[in-house]
Amino acid sequence: MAANGASSATTPVGQDAQSIANQMFPAIIELNVGGVFYTTTLTTLVKEQDSLLGDMFSGKSKQPVLRDSKGKFFIDRDGVLFRYVLDYLRNQKLVLPENFSENDRLKNEAEYYDLPDMVESLNSFALARKEKDEVPAPLVPVGTPLPKQREMGCVSVSYRGSFAFGRDGLADVKFRKLSRILVCGRVTLCREIFGETLNESRDPDRGGCERYTARFFLKHSFLEQAFDNLLTAGYRCAGSCGTSTAGSYSPTLKPGQDNEEDRWNHFNEYIWVRY
Repeated sequence: MAANGASSATTPVGQDAQSIANQMFPAIIELNVGGVFYTTTLTTLVKEQDSLLGDMFSGKSKQPVLRDSKGKFFIDRDGVLFRYVLDYLRNQKLVLPENFSENDRLKNEAEYYDLPDMVESLNSFALARKEKDEVPAPLVPVGTPLPKQREMGCVSVSYRGSFAFGRDGLADVKFRKLSRILVCGRVTLCREIFGETLNESRDPDRGGCERYTARFFLKHSFLEQAFDNLLTAGYRCAGSCGTSTAGSYSPTLKPGQDNEEDRWNHFNEYIWVRY
């Protein structure tokens, strides 16, 4: 007979851990991973219960989960690559873009999050790509014209900038000030040209690699470095356009905005082509 006031029923361990997690964390989780924001469900994050994320969001971790200034849960890791970690947890399988070139870095992230099955999938992905690259090219009969190694295309690079002045605008111009270098064009061409310096965090994978996008930007603010990348890839500048500076003071300024810099705001765009 059961003891007085006690129940003979037992609660499965997995269900008990899930109930604890539900009490500690909301059903919808907002994340800040290295400065890139994500929104997902608690169920997705704890799907791999033995992983680091499973420990963090089930209450098993001894260390508290950090929050940023806006209350989002903060993880100090690569925010761009985390999209693939999150997709793996959602789908329980690894799906990567056709021309994915950061296999080693993503493998490092998977090892950090303690996802052994994802690591194994990345190893298989790398092996399959290596075997594909090692397939010898077919013999070409004498006299057959060779195909062009690089496909033609058009890419535009633009930026909005100003000039940084001394205090009260009394000193000479010190340096050019760029907030962000934007890249527009076919996805495959942009990845070929800029490689790991291309930031794709504002452009989630949608459709094939032959699609076009206007949402890429570079991880640096050096315009000449971008031009060097384009020249190395065989592109030539076909044209450019720009706006004149504001030339007058703005009546309203954003916090931290300098009036002297504001009057020198301008926008430039460069069109690069490869035939």
